[in-house]
Amino acid sequence: MENIAASLDFWCGPLGFRIAYERPENGFAYLERPEGAQVMLDRRNGHWETGPLERPLGRGINFQIKVAALAPILAALEARGWPLFEPAHEVWYRVGAEAVGCRQLLVQDPDGYLLRFMEDLGWRPAV
Repeated sequence: MENIAASLDFWCGPLGFRIAYERPENGFAYLERPEGAQVMLDRRNGHWETGPLERPLGRGINFQIKVAALAPILAALEARGWPLFEPAHEVWYRVGAEAVGCRQLLVQDPDGYLLRFMEDLGWRPAV
């Protein structure tokens, strides 16, 4: 990440995470949500870069974060005027003879990482 302060403001603001612990001198913070999702934010330090970094970072990957409800996140993002990559919508994914459903939205963090927040809708027979 490029700017730990901007990232913390975003992750701990509208996304509802809190700092479990941090090492500000290293640009590091360990975050968590009440539902149990955990994320480590670490300022770029050259240790784990596998190649040249170009914005947006994390192209081709999305991080799924299960939440109890999307509504508070949607409201907080809207209040900040933060754009959604994909608005909230319902999807069903086939898993064998059944399908698991979720209501999800996709948003990019300040560094461009794609985050997929999902609210569980349960299971049903696959069609």
